[in-house]
Amino acid sequence: MPAYKSMTFTSHMDAALAEAVAAAERGEVPCGAVVAGPQGIVSAAGNRTRELNDPTAHAEILAIRAACDALGQERLTGYDLYVTLEPCPMCAAAISNARITRLYYGAADPKSGGVAQGPRIFAHPQCHHKPEVYDGIGAAAAEALLRDFFAARRD
Repeated sequence: MPAYKSMTFTSHMDAALAEAVAAAERGEVPCGAVVAGPQGIVSAAGNRTRELNDPTAHAEILAIRAACDALGQERLTGYDLYVTLEPCPMCAAAISNARITRLYYGAADPKSGGVAQGPRIFAHPQCHHKPEVYDGIGAAAAEALLRDFFAARRD
């Protein structure tokens, strides 16, 4: 009889949501991201575009940079990215370049998404690495956070 190894899935979306809440408290669009591997969470970040005056300071980019720095490597093969909002095209390209193994995201982004919406970066023939993609993880919480954030700015 073959031996089977039991695998347990651990979602790190709660940590990404905590980063999104912290981003909102800083006045940033509430998006959070976490890079996790076999050892657990390696890095976590929330949007900081306004704080850093940097249009590339999206949660995904910051989390990828921090994980690469912490691990001392330029690629994140074998690592997963959890993000509260569907990555934009810039972040999707960074995810591909970093060789992230699996992408888990919460809320869809019909306006600015680059994975299931818009340019669908991972489906493009010039995309060299396509992570496994799982959407809708913690979507209700991420959508509520975004909805409340933008509603407060319209008032």
